[in-house]
Amino acid sequence: MVEVKDGRLVEHPILKFNRGREVTIYFNGKPIKAYEGETVASALYAAGIRVFSRSFRWHRPRGFFCAIGKCSACMMEVDGVPNVRTCKVYVRDGMQIKTQTGFPNAERDFFAISDKVIDRIFPHGSQYTKFNNKLIRNFVLSQLRKMTGFGNAPKKEFQGNASYEEVRCDILVIGGGPAGMSAAINAGKYGAKVLLIDENPFLGGQLVKQTHRFFGSAKHRAGTRGIRIAKILEEELRKIPSVDIRLETKAFGVYGREVGAVEKEKLLRIIPKKIVVATGAYERTLIFENNDLPGVYGAGGVQTLMNVYGIKPGNRGLIVGSGNVGLILSYQLLQAGVDVSAIVEAMPRIGGYFVHAAKVRRLGVPIYVRHTILRALGKDRVEGAIIAQLDEKWKPIPGTEKKLDCDFICVAVGLSPTHELLYQAGCRMKFVPELGGLVPLRSKYNETSVEGVYVAGDVAGVEEATAAIMNGRIAAIHAVVKLGLGGEEAKKELEEALKDLEEFRAGPFGERIVCGIEKCILASEVEL
Repeated sequence: MVEVKDGRLVEHPILKFNRGREVTIYFNGKPIKAYEGETVASALYAAGIRVFSRSFRWHRPRGFFCAIGKCSACMMEVDGVPNVRTCKVYVRDGMQIKTQTGFPNAERDFFAISDKVIDRIFPHGSQYTKFNNKLIRNFVLSQLRKMTGFGNAPKKEFQGNASYEEVRCDILVIGGGPAGMSAAINAGKYGAKVLLIDENPFLGGQLVKQTHRFFGSAKHRAGTRGIRIAKILEEELRKIPSVDIRLETKAFGVYGREVGAVEKEKLLRIIPKKIVVATGAYERTLIFENNDLPGVYGAGGVQTLMNVYGIKPGNRGLIVGSGNVGLILSYQLLQAGVDVSAIVEAMPRIGGYFVHAAKVRRLGVPIYVRHTILRALGKDRVEGAIIAQLDEKWKPIPGTEKKLDCDFICVAVGLSPTHELLYQAGCRMKFVPELGGLVPLRSKYNETSVEGVYVAGDVAGVEEATAAIMNGRIAAIHAVVKLGLGGEEAKKELEEALKDLEEFRAGPFGERIVCGIEKCILASEVEL
């Protein structure tokens, strides 16, 4: 039995949660207990708060979804600063948090009536045509504006401690996940001056959520848990003197051969000779009725909440998607003492490894293939779900509906590469379904159509973390060789790395990835 106290996991069969000192934060004036090292969103969640904001038109309730700062559902005013993504900001004693949407607040919003009533009175656009009198029209528009939007600009001058720094390096690595750490290690060991930046206060990326043991060979750390692999890579990385690690640093733009980034309140102008983009991927959502209710989360968001911050996500969850992420998350929930009502999969077969599926089935979790979720139940938060069987045309079959008991729903329907910086850099892009969406055209060495800009990890195509580590190695060593470093030793290792990756993808699960990569390999290769 997993012990839970104040919404937090006290004991876990694998993880140990080293919480900081207890602090008090204030949510809409109400004191909330929190611990240093928790984000604002995770602390509020532990306190039982689920409604973080309201949609700007219909004032429907919103909770957090991704927990990695990629959506806007958790935005609030923090210490007077509007539109803060609370899943990325860490608590401080005395911190003041306010919801920005809803009257008097997001939890109890008088304007929620607009979801049912106001659209009948004011159909979309009618505010510009119903009122001929200019004074009345301006008054109505001013009141409607108060009901919409996110946050107000602060009235006082900004009192921050902003500064500026120019940084030059041989190789800039953007992203501190498995691909980024691997790239920094393999560039640094050949003497390249490397700058590694990541927007999180910790390294590891998706690995910090993974409690399962990896498959493969001993060479690829088979049998080692993802959380341990993250620590091994970080320990190796921090031993290399030529690698500069900047955490809580976000790259916001690529301007020719320069990159703009923000390190806390410091503006960085980074001038690298080569760039490795390893920004990973973000979760997709799924269209179904009430998919915006608090309690509908991305699978990775729940993993972050549970495995990183030690917060129990709920009592009973429903998983939508039977890929490896959905199957692994199901087992992780059971480890944390959370019941899993079912796993729902639209395809006629399970998408992930059967060893993962067999494990959760043995623990009593049913898997419904050829089924989909029709709607989430509840008013202000998830209170259940309706699923139904699909026919051969992917349409719900009438009469097959089932009601499932759950208080949260995890959407595990895949990831999309975080490709925005590549667009800014001018890289040629292509939509490749096998790789998760828009990915850059690149050489076999992971160099994009823009010379000196490389990709590694899920941003190049969503696949295993082991493949991300191997791709980071290839991109970094090729960049090192192009810089004139490493000599014949680096060239030899580069060919070995290519061979290792080819062997890793040779299995049946690598077939789809290989097919996708063949669609985005640049026609002309520049030999070393």
